[in-house]
Amino acid sequence: MKYLFFTLALGCSLLLVAPVQASTPQGEVAISLEEKVVFTLRNNSLKSIPLLIPGVMNPNLSPQSNSGVTLKVGQKILFKYKGKKRILLIVDESLEGKTLNVSRLLKEKKREIDQKK
Repeated sequence: MKYLFFTLALGCSLLLVAPVQASTPQGEVAISLEEKVVFTLRNNSLKSIPLLIPGVMNPNLSPQSNSGVTLKVGQKILFKYKGKKRILLIVDESLEGKTLNVSRLLKEKKREIDQKK
């Protein structure tokens, strides 16, 4: 982790803490500012829903529950169906502040998979 200190116009200062991706010969620095999205996963069903969030966690959504999450844009949320890992959704900015009905979304995804055969 690198710390970068900038002095801005009008005497304001900014301390930026971010992973540095690369430096150029001119001393310029490329900084990765990963955008994160906060939203809620809702399980309206009477059964637990196991999910896979690679590199983050493998939550079990309890029946009739809400689970608040903060995930990076582009993060995949997976589920297992018929012995394979399937993509439930890919996080994007449109999810910010929303509550997703995971049980309904799962039913829709399973129906899509079954119709392809």
